[in-house]
Amino acid sequence: MAHARFPERTADVAANLTSPVLGRPLCANGTPWILYIFEECVENVWEYWSVVIGLISMFCFLLSTLPQVYEAYRNGKVEEAMSFGFPLFLFSGDLSSLIGCVLTSQLPIQIVAVVFYIFTDLLLISQFIYYKIKNRSSKKSTMLKWLCFLWCSISTVALLILPKFITDNNTSVNTQSTSNSLELSGYACGYLASIFYLSSRFPQIYKNFKRQSTEGTSYMLFALAMMGNGTYGLSVMVVLPALTGSKQTFILKHLAWLIGSLGVLVLDVVVTTQFIIYRKNCSGKTIKKLKVPEVEPLLCEEEELSTF
Repeated sequence: MAHARFPERTADVAANLTSPVLGRPLCANGTPWILYIFEECVENVWEYWSVVIGLISMFCFLLSTLPQVYEAYRNGKVEEAMSFGFPLFLFSGDLSSLIGCVLTSQLPIQIVAVVFYIFTDLLLISQFIYYKIKNRSSKKSTMLKWLCFLWCSISTVALLILPKFITDNNTSVNTQSTSNSLELSGYACGYLASIFYLSSRFPQIYKNFKRQSTEGTSYMLFALAMMGNGTYGLSVMVVLPALTGSKQTFILKHLAWLIGSLGVLVLDVVVTTQFIIYRKNCSGKTIKKLKVPEVEPLLCEEEELSTF
């Protein structure tokens, strides 16, 4: 889900964008808003659309889990529809991505985005545990509601403070040259995150296959994730014609995130196929549940009238 938009960015990029003598930007022909927000010099149409498509990708990921949160709140049967491995692997992937972003000195906006991803992962996990305990217990526990409310409140406050703490710490570290070992560790975390993202889909695919149904899960989660992963891959590829350096080196630096994004995109196509195939099964069961209570009383009334 989460990804590093500029994994090759090092600590001295921001310093190179301004003149040490005059304090003026060296990127005279660059796009002002991209230079201000991302500290990146974009001077041609290929790089411009790469940034715009990357922002669309980030926006899709930010919204992807919210439909599932609402769906779980609406039906209250999360454990029946969703595999616990799905949010757990997502959380592990986003946590690994956050560590990778910090070690490779990513932009503050990327760190904030990853922290938001972690927040939505925790929300999904909390919902799963809450409804699992609630549905198993015969009585509605007021204590359980208060514990969940307290947990969500503490998580929200912690995740609001965490980006500021990380970015401030990251800025102080950026004054020194980042060691190669730290960068290598960051890229290793990127590959680890890709493995977690790929692993997140398999438990849900198996769960859908075992149930022969996708009822209780929101397709918008997977649709937005597909859009996010597809646009991320496109944002990386579209900048290739404008590169002056080695294209192979550029792809290698993005390879971990490309494997995770495009690999998950393929698996989400499998989930989409399941939604199409199992939709008939869901609709058939729903029609039966709706029709049987209405038909049976009518048949009983007809039998009683025929006896008179």
